[in-house]
Amino acid sequence: MAVSPIITRLYGPEAFGVMGVFNTLINIIVPVSALTYPLAIVLPKSNEDAKGLIYLSLIVTGFVTTLSLLILLFIGNQIVNVFNLQEASIFLYLIPLVVIFSGLMQVIRQWLIRTKQFSINARATFYQSLLINGGKVGIGFFYPFSSVLVLLTALGNGLRSMLMIILIKKSTYKYSKKPKKKTRYDLKGLARRYYDFPIYRAPESFINAVSQGLPVLLLTVFFGPAAAGFYTIGWTVLSLPTRLIGEAIGDVFYPRVAEASNNKENVGTIIKKATLLLGGVGIIPYGLVVLFGPFLFSFVFGDDWVVAGEYARWIALLGFTNFINKPSIRSLAVLNAQRFHLIFTIIMLITRITLLVIGVYIFSSDVVAIALFGISGAILNIGLIIITLKISRKRYDSI
Repeated sequence: MAVSPIITRLYGPEAFGVMGVFNTLINIIVPVSALTYPLAIVLPKSNEDAKGLIYLSLIVTGFVTTLSLLILLFIGNQIVNVFNLQEASIFLYLIPLVVIFSGLMQVIRQWLIRTKQFSINARATFYQSLLINGGKVGIGFFYPFSSVLVLLTALGNGLRSMLMIILIKKSTYKYSKKPKKKTRYDLKGLARRYYDFPIYRAPESFINAVSQGLPVLLLTVFFGPAAAGFYTIGWTVLSLPTRLIGEAIGDVFYPRVAEASNNKENVGTIIKKATLLLGGVGIIPYGLVVLFGPFLFSFVFGDDWVVAGEYARWIALLGFTNFINKPSIRSLAVLNAQRFHLIFTIIMLITRITLLVIGVYIFSSDVVAIALFGISGAILNIGLIIITLKISRKRYDSI
């Protein structure tokens, strides 16, 4: 947050637009890099099963990495031409490396969540941000081009994984006091037991990433890289509370709600309390952006970013509901409701595509398209929270 005003003045909207498209492509691939098996690491009662899921996740990551490399080799040029990525086309071939780093990062992160070593994750995230954003500023004074933003974005998860490994080696935590003999894990059995993750959660994550990235892709195609840059900076800033607070609370909440479910506690009460807590934290910052977005963005980031402030007004509605729905999202795996989550995400994708197309083709306005996108996303997120609470209530009543 501290260096964002410097970065926006160094690079400009066009550079952010190119980075935004590249980041969108990465975000579409990263959630399915291990078919979401890492998310299951928190759930087993035994650490041995959790370690088996780690091995399974890494094997799947290797397969997805190979597949992404083949896709780039065969249709990489078409991707570059469609999304105007000529300036950063060479960096597309970093995507397989990004997939490996992302799969490794997800595995390590979920193990840390399972073992409640939250401080390691927090420190790694802080150091990663310090180095990556410090690099954007330092290099930007001499070479303020989109390729710098793209390269540093590609290296982000790799750096975070390395930092986590270093900090884990220095940790005194031991999951078992006695060393055990080499275990042969039942990977097929684990894959079958947690089949709902690749069958439901992975497609949901992929579709959700596509849905989140639609504005960047459409704005680039119909209004140019600058428009995509305005949206990218708006989304980046307004997703900061989600990354800083929402994800941190979600990491603690996930093992807590899994434990509550195993102990047959009322999960719905826990979800409701966490949602209200996040609502109280987020209402003021997001509300200020809704009211004063253009002024705030031009003042903080420079006069070139006033349009980003117009976008931000509507992105803030979506950002706030994304912020408060973290407990519900984290609970769906525990509630065995991932099939519902997939169906809900498909409905969200169809709704967003329809409204974005209406904004672009009927109103010929980028601001109207973003407004429809933000309002629809906010309404759907509130609906998700309500439905999740109903599912948790039914499950508790059936116990």
